[in-house]
Amino acid sequence: MKIKTIDINGRIIRVAVREGLANTTPLLIFNGIGANLELVIPFVEALNPDLGIIAFDVPGVGGSPSTVLPYRFSGLAKIVSQMLDHLNYGQVDVLGLSWGGFLAQQFAHDYPVRCRRLILAATSSGIMSIMPKSSVLALMASPRRYTDPEYAASIAGDIYGGKFRHDKELAAAHAAKMSADKSTTKASGKQGYYYQVMSVWWWTSLHWLWNIRQPTLVLAGNDDPLIPLANMKVLAALIPNSELHVFDDGHLFLLTDLPKVVPIITEFLATA
Repeated sequence: MKIKTIDINGRIIRVAVREGLANTTPLLIFNGIGANLELVIPFVEALNPDLGIIAFDVPGVGGSPSTVLPYRFSGLAKIVSQMLDHLNYGQVDVLGLSWGGFLAQQFAHDYPVRCRRLILAATSSGIMSIMPKSSVLALMASPRRYTDPEYAASIAGDIYGGKFRHDKELAAAHAAKMSADKSTTKASGKQGYYYQVMSVWWWTSLHWLWNIRQPTLVLAGNDDPLIPLANMKVLAALIPNSELHVFDDGHLFLLTDLPKVVPIITEFLATA
């Protein structure tokens, strides 16, 4: 993946692009809260190398400077559309993980012609969804896990569930990777993270999920402390053309259960 910064009407966005085969639809990835684009590279490397990939740092994360004021998902979706114009991409497939799933829903709704297929992983309909326990929300209130690997490893099981509950080496490795790239905090310190948190306030897709017409793949873990499984069942029930797959894992199954996840995604994207 080639990483560069681009200027979108005065806004600097750090983006990574892997060119795919000609006349194929690239996959645009929306990452989780606080996560820079490097954290999706293991997933990208597991996909078909002929598949084009676009990933980026949202404002205030990684190498993308923060906005002056908080933003809404509708505004972010517009920036994404402008980014695709800049990169000379028309239609894309979209994958949204966790917080990125909110943005993925918004983008599919606001720019239906640009989104061919939609993949929602470990996400929900927003503020009107079934919330995690207050103890989990308290752990998510701070971006400390992105700068303190020991702390991140100690809470990984409580936040992510699944394999992180029992595999201490996995938790330590993931924590080290999160804190390895200091650009996560270099761009804007804590401000970018808190703006991401604030963007979820009052946001919900529940009243327009029925209007998402793209073929949609809904992926969930059955031990997800952050996004209880019931939320993914709601998405699958309300989005007309959708299918649900549940993995015996936690919130980050997209990284920890690759041998099972990748074939499902590959088959879904290959369907005409």
